[in-house]
Amino acid sequence: MTGSYNSNARILAGECYCRAVRFEVADAFSYAMNCHCSNCRRTTGAAFKPFAGIAQDKLRIVRGEDQRMIFGDDTTHDAHCARCGSLLYSRVREGQWVHVAMGTLVDAPSIRPSAHIFVGSKAPWHEITDNLPQYRGHIGVV
Repeated sequence: MTGSYNSNARILAGECYCRAVRFEVADAFSYAMNCHCSNCRRTTGAAFKPFAGIAQDKLRIVRGEDQRMIFGDDTTHDAHCARCGSLLYSRVREGQWVHVAMGTLVDAPSIRPSAHIFVGSKAPWHEITDNLPQYRGHIGVV
């Protein structure tokens, strides 16, 4: 990415829990949100998944590409570490974007989540206590 990617964006490091998989991503995220859908809850084991969205060509696996476990197909999928199970990112929007699981970032991104999405299916035991906008589904579906 550093050779072919000509942007002034800072490069952030990310990795799984066991550090078998490591990636780099430009600190040029277009959006960030907290997703409360049941799939995100199951794949993270948490009440919601904080994620940041960026064009897929701005993320590069630098170690452990063969250690990834892909759930889905070549176009859209969730990428986990095959050793420790950490969710690294989700490839979405016809494969053109990735939603980086913000908890995997070693370096702090400049973006922060701006909304809660899919709160219509949030965990009943979790209470959202911040003042971010909440949407029943995607952004725009209140």
